[in-house]
Amino acid sequence: MLRLSLTARCNLACPYCLPDGQEPEGLLSLEQRLAVVEAAVALGFHSLRLTGGEPLLHPGLTELVAAVQPLRRAGLRQIAVTSNGLLLTAERAWKLRQAGLDRLTISLDGTTATSVARMAGLKETSAGAQTLARVLAAIDHARAAGFDPARGELKLNAVIQRDRNDNQLVPLARLARHQGVELRLIEAMDVGSRNGWTPQQVVPAAEMVQTIASHWPLLPLGRKAHGTASRWRYRDGGGHLAVVASITAPFCGDCDRLRITANGIAYPCLFASVGTDLRPQLQPAIQPDGLRAAIARLWGERTDRYSEERGSIPTDQRASPAEMAVLGG
Repeated sequence: MLRLSLTARCNLACPYCLPDGQEPEGLLSLEQRLAVVEAAVALGFHSLRLTGGEPLLHPGLTELVAAVQPLRRAGLRQIAVTSNGLLLTAERAWKLRQAGLDRLTISLDGTTATSVARMAGLKETSAGAQTLARVLAAIDHARAAGFDPARGELKLNAVIQRDRNDNQLVPLARLARHQGVELRLIEAMDVGSRNGWTPQQVVPAAEMVQTIASHWPLLPLGRKAHGTASRWRYRDGGGHLAVVASITAPFCGDCDRLRITANGIAYPCLFASVGTDLRPQLQPAIQPDGLRAAIARLWGERTDRYSEERGSIPTDQRASPAEMAVLGG
């Protein structure tokens, strides 16, 4: 999967991400992004996820979704967006669907005004209430635009942190069941160096599943090859639950994610500290052969297994990784 960031900016300040609030220098143009996607598809990547920061802050999102449609004939099968949903109006959801977007994943880390404010970095509880209402409206807008949760086209992400929002596990599951969407629970990760991550913040995936299963029994479905999430089905027919356990059950061995930042730096791992600058192949003129060669070389030489090796690396020897908002999650 190619994860292409459109912006490093975000309209929230979630404590596990903490974006800069400003763009890096040298943002890629539409033509340059299209060239990157085309090169990746030529090399066998068949899924594209557009991220940020908050991708809906980028005015060219819908245009890019439409522009990559011809690449379906070359092997592109799926186009997705991950968003916090705050800017997903009914009109924008419809335009994205009409442009050819296949999937939407909306992030929500709580079900109360207080928990949403805490997890979104908002100072006032009233702002948390407004944010929650807008995210719930975004789910409705996405469904109305044709994103069908039953076909996996609309999902809900939630990052869970100990003593911050772990009391929201059951309420989030209840909300997702009521909405008919799959809930994807994500362990708090040590991405970047500014979020103050400690192992004590992690609620293990097994614990999250057990907590929810104590309310609604679950049937394990496993993790698909190259997938990030292990999935369960509610035994009562109430839908599906998934967990991303990159801390307690890493999946480095078959990870197929390539991340490219909004300014054209490619990273083969979410925890990587050094990336490959693709801009020499993108400017002053786009060099398709050189671009494909650069991506192929990076992919062929990758050795990143940080999630598996984390415990054996002394803290003072860990390289400073790139930040979450820059990498696109």
